Amino acid sequence: MQTLDIGKEKEIFELPVEGTPLGIVFDRDYDVMRKLVHEESPLLISGLLGDDKKLLLIPDEEREKYSDFIDALKKAGFPAQEETEINDEDIKSHSLLIFGNENRVVKRLFGHIEVPATGFSLSLRKNPLNQSKVIAIAYADTKEDIPSQETISHMDRYSSVRFRNGKNVEKTAGEAARGIVFNLHKPLLTIQPGKLTKLEDDFDNILNKAVIYAGERHMNYEDHQTQLKIIMNLHERGHKFAIGMEMFQRPFQKDINDYLSGALSEKEFLKRTQYFKRWQFDYNLYQEIIEYAKAKRIPIIALNLWTEIVKKVSTDGLDSLTDIERAELPDSMDMSDEEYRNRLEEVFRQHKSRENKTFENFYQAQILWDETMARSIDEFLRKNPGYQMIVLAGAGHIMYGSGIPKRAYRLNKKDYVIVLPGGEFIDTDIGDYLVTAEPVAPPTTLKLGVVLKERDGHVGIEKVVPGSIAKSAGLEKGDILLSLNDWKIEDIDDVNIYMFDKKRGEKITIKVLRKKFLVGYKEVVLNGTI
Repeated sequence: MQTLDIGKEKEIFELPVEGTPLGIVFDRDYDVMRKLVHEESPLLISGLLGDDKKLLLIPDEEREKYSDFIDALKKAGFPAQEETEINDEDIKSHSLLIFGNENRVVKRLFGHIEVPATGFSLSLRKNPLNQSKVIAIAYADTKEDIPSQETISHMDRYSSVRFRNGKNVEKTAGEAARGIVFNLHKPLLTIQPGKLTKLEDDFDNILNKAVIYAGERHMNYEDHQTQLKIIMNLHERGHKFAIGMEMFQRPFQKDINDYLSGALSEKEFLKRTQYFKRWQFDYNLYQEIIEYAKAKRIPIIALNLWTEIVKKVSTDGLDSLTDIERAELPDSMDMSDEEYRNRLEEVFRQHKSRENKTFENFYQAQILWDETMARSIDEFLRKNPGYQMIVLAGAGHIMYGSGIPKRAYRLNKKDYVIVLPGGEFIDTDIGDYLVTAEPVAPPTTLKLGVVLKERDGHVGIEKVVPGSIAKSAGLEKGDILLSLNDWKIEDIDDVNIYMFDKKRGEKITIKVLRKKFLVGYKEVVLNGTI
C-alpha cells in the first residue's frame, strides 16, 4: 500500500504497477473528504425532496387528477409553478417534479416516454440540461391510485416506485459508481479483409429499409458519389423514394419543387434557396445528385431549420427565441442521450469559433438541428405511404444513430440503415456499413478572382487577385459589379451562382460602375475570357 499526502490544489504522483492497467478507481471506499461526482450519486427520490432548488410543475392538463397530491406537496413546502410558464433557465437550475408523460416539458427533454404500467408511478431521470439535477415524472391512471405525500417521503431511498389503489407494488433503487473511475484502456479494432464485400453486394439489405442514411464528409466528392450510386440503384430497382437533404432549409421547399418541375432555372433555384449563403459548400459537389433527381422525377425534401434560429440558440439558448421562431421548432426533443452529449462536448472543446458560447447552448442547437431533420423525415413518410427516403447529411448527424436516426425512429418506428464513409469513422456500432472509396477530385469551380464586400445595396471590389480572370478582364479595386453577362449582381452570392458552372475559354461581359476622375460614377463594360 502507498499513502499520498495531498496538501496542494494539484498534486502529481506516480504509482508503479505491473503490466498495463485497464483503469483507475480513485477513493472507492470514500476515505477522502470530497464532493461526489455525478456518476457516484444514484438517482433517488431523496435527491429530489432534499434539493434546495426544486420545482413542482402544475400540469396544464389533467390537473384535477393530481390536485390533492399537488396540494399536499405544496403544504409540505414544495415550491410550485405553472407548467406553461417554465423556461430553460428554470429547468437548468432546478430539480423538477412533472406530471404525466405527454406534457410539454417531457417532450422538450425526452421526446417521448412510454406510458408506465398501471397504477401510479414515480420515476427519476437525470436532468439533460444539468447533470447535477433530477427530473421526476409522476403518472397516474386514476386519482385513487395516488398515494399520500407522506408515503412518497418514506420511499426516498428508491429511484422509482409504483402504487396501485394507494398500495406499493414495485420499488427499485438506482445504481451508482463507487469512487471516481478513469478508464485507461481503449480497444484496438481490427478488420478482416477476407470478409470485405462490395457495396453492390449489400444492396438487397440496404435498399429495403424505410430510411437509408448516407453520411458524408461534406468536402469529399467520393462520399457524394457513393450517395448517388445508392440513389441510382433505388431508382433502377423501381423503388418509390425521396431524397432528404440537410443542405436545404424547410422554408425553401416550394423553390426546390419548382426547380424539379422545370418552373425555375438552375441559377434561379440557387438564388431563391439561398444555397451559397446558407450551406456554402461548393454546389458542384451535389449537382449530379440534384440533376439526377430532376431527370428521374425523384422528390427532394429540405430537412433543415432556419440557419438564423440555429445560430441564435447556439449563442443565447432556446429562451432567446421569439414566439414566431418557437413556432418553427419540433413538438418534441430528446436531450437524454449521454453518449451523444459526451461526443458533442469533445467537438465543442475543439471548436475554433466557440468564443462567447456555452456548451449547453451549443448542445441545444445541435439537438434542435437533429430533431428538425428527424421531424422532416417523419412528416414526409407519414404523408406519402409506400415511400422510402434516403437521407444525405453530415456523418456527425448520423453516426451511432444518435443524431437523426434514433430521433426519426422515435417518431415513426420505421427501420433504418446507416451507411458511412470508412477510414476515420471506423468504430464499433458507428454504423451498419462503412464504405471505403478512393479519393476523387471534385469538379473544378472557377473563381473570378476578387475580394468582394456588400455595402449600400451594392457589391464592391475590395481587391483584384493578380493573374485572375478579373485581372485579365480589366476589373479594378473600387469597381461596383452590376452584372456578369446577363446575370444581375445584387449580392455576393450572385457571383458564386454565376461562376459555379463556368468552363475555361468561355467569353464573359462584365458591367461595373467605376469612379470618375473627379466625382461620381460611370458605367463601364468589360469583355474577357474565363
